[in-house]
Amino acid sequence: MSAPVLSIIILAVMFLLATVLPLNMGALAFVGAFLLGSVVLGMSTNDILANFPGGLFLTIVGVTYLFAIAQNNGTIDLLVRGAVRMVGSKVALIPWVMFAITAVITAVGALSPAAVAIIAPIALSFAAKHKINPLMMGMMVVHGAQAGGFSPIAVYGVTVNGIIAKTELEANPIAIFLASFFFNLAIAVVLFIVLGGSKLLSTKGGRLVEQAAAKRMSVSLGARAAGVTLQGSGSDISSAGVSAKGTSGGSGSSPAGGSSESAGKPANGARASVPQLVTILGLIALAVISLGFKVDVGFVSITIAIILALVSPAAQKGAVNKISWSTVLLICGMLTFVGVLEEAGTIKFVSDGVTQLGMPLLAALLICYIGAVVSAFASSTAILAALIPLAVPFLATGEIGAVGVIAALAVSSTIVDVSPFSTNGALVLANAPEDVDKDKFYKQILAYSGIVVAVGPAIAWLVMVLPGWM
Repeated sequence: MSAPVLSIIILAVMFLLATVLPLNMGALAFVGAFLLGSVVLGMSTNDILANFPGGLFLTIVGVTYLFAIAQNNGTIDLLVRGAVRMVGSKVALIPWVMFAITAVITAVGALSPAAVAIIAPIALSFAAKHKINPLMMGMMVVHGAQAGGFSPIAVYGVTVNGIIAKTELEANPIAIFLASFFFNLAIAVVLFIVLGGSKLLSTKGGRLVEQAAAKRMSVSLGARAAGVTLQGSGSDISSAGVSAKGTSGGSGSSPAGGSSESAGKPANGARASVPQLVTILGLIALAVISLGFKVDVGFVSITIAIILALVSPAAQKGAVNKISWSTVLLICGMLTFVGVLEEAGTIKFVSDGVTQLGMPLLAALLICYIGAVVSAFASSTAILAALIPLAVPFLATGEIGAVGVIAALAVSSTIVDVSPFSTNGALVLANAPEDVDKDKFYKQILAYSGIVVAVGPAIAWLVMVLPGWM
């Protein structure tokens, strides 16, 4: 058996094990890289570790560390409350506020499941109070998280752009970000229209909106977000620290708040503390310095995080533990394994097979569907880390627009996180309002995710690949 074929079998077994068992795909990838590299290819351990993505490691650690401190000092809670107050009595705007808040949180570096874990309980609580369709509200949160997920400083964006940067392909981080943002925004518009959003335009909510926000803020949002992990199967709700009613099972928070520093503060306090103001300025600085001046995101984010820790030492207590180490392991392990795949000739083998189809547009559509179907049950990050390198040689031929294909693949692999088998979809299901039939709600989410898997990749392909404008 040739090395490329054997490596593909190992990759398939890894995905199967990570889907069926609660195993981290990254840990399996490191084992796969060691066995394939040392046993089959005769590589030294130094050669294998040369594929370890040190820059990406620093970036993920930096941005998640920064976000953990922002969680601890109450800045995220403050931003959520401020956005909710802007709604006033306009109930129809509540779903859009939830969409926007979740998009902002992921765009500044939070993991998608962490953002959903924070916002979904609040959003679904509003849905129950104001008779808003819970499916619409829950999916607006998930699509909001995905809308911001490919910003150049977000985990998805950093992963994809980091892979492309190592190739000779044209890089366009902003195009990929905007493609994902507007695609998810379009889905949100359809959801709003189809699931009764127009009826909300004449509904008044008054002070109930802000009161509901204050009540939900008494729940430990910080602990709920901090406990979210990305296992290989992407569906480990118990590890997320979220019960069926949306309360946190984490132990790192006080009963009244998300952190020791924010505990005891009024949930609806109007003024921001000095650490919170510094945090907001820090997030703005991160975007300006890393995007405007092209400075490494990892170094900038960890520098800002240390500044915030110096300003408020209590806020950084436990922040290191909240770094998404499971995601770090997942991404670094997968990219190390992909490096060994390249050494084995697997990348060229797969690309040659795709090229022999003679229809690059059809091949691009096939790749999008593979990403969508597998990601509905497994980790989206792992799928992106595996499929993009496999598609690079095929895209390097120039027969089809590389940016469009990568954008379509990125969208196809993440919009399916609405699936109840993925972390985001399962979090929405777990936080369903008490008066909702859980079995019926599960079937609704399952049916919706089936539609997304069946139609989403084709639409992404039609919009981003077929016209050839990207």
